[in-house]
Amino acid sequence: MESTNQILLEHIKNSIFEVVPKKKIGIAFSGGVDSTLVSKICTDMDFDVVLLTIGFSESHDIVFSKEVNEFLNYSHHVLEIDPETFPKITTDIHKVIDTDNLSWNENCIAFYYVSKLAKSLDLDVVITGNGIDELFCGYNAYREAFVGGQTKINEVMDSKLENELKMMKSVNVVASEFDVQILQPLLSAKFIEYAKTIPITEKIHSSDDLYRKHIIRKLAGAVGVPEISCSKRKKALQYGSKIHKSLMKTR
Repeated sequence: MESTNQILLEHIKNSIFEVVPKKKIGIAFSGGVDSTLVSKICTDMDFDVVLLTIGFSESHDIVFSKEVNEFLNYSHHVLEIDPETFPKITTDIHKVIDTDNLSWNENCIAFYYVSKLAKSLDLDVVITGNGIDELFCGYNAYREAFVGGQTKINEVMDSKLENELKMMKSVNVVASEFDVQILQPLLSAKFIEYAKTIPITEKIHSSDDLYRKHIIRKLAGAVGVPEISCSKRKKALQYGSKIHKSLMKTR
């Protein structure tokens, strides 16, 4: 393994070790490179990992997560969202988090179902790959910022991080209904500080870069993440689960 990958791996492991309080954990799992990398590293660290996938019937995340797990063969549980009860649940969540921010609502809805699934399996800790897209230029916004150079990319990164950290507090308010903690080891202050020192060229190559997160993808390949996951382009949770599409129909 290249030295840069090895250093990144050690920082991820250290963050997981410091943030995650117990060995039996759920992992919010879409089959994408972020959640699969976290799942693989946690398994290699001897955590008792249970993959948790939610979405509407035949949604992208349900189908793709099963395909990826054919290679991993980890314990994997799926919760299909009931379209009949979905509108009431979304209304209740909107009242709890008290914001009209669409992305926050969609993520809180998604993690409501992740937490419900975790609770049904006697899990009270779920970890996520949140932070990777923010710190490793996973969003399309970084393509737009690329022409502005390092300064503009840093501005976008700081804004994305601030939003994500605040949003995950709301996510945990929703998850608390099920006595579940949603943890983000890759949003710890230490890991953020380290990740910001990694050159931008290791994360994004140009304004036309459709894949981005290159150092993450290389590390994923090096630790044994299936190629179909390593090369998968980003599809946000609310889209992969069909929550966004279904929520728009209720408005």
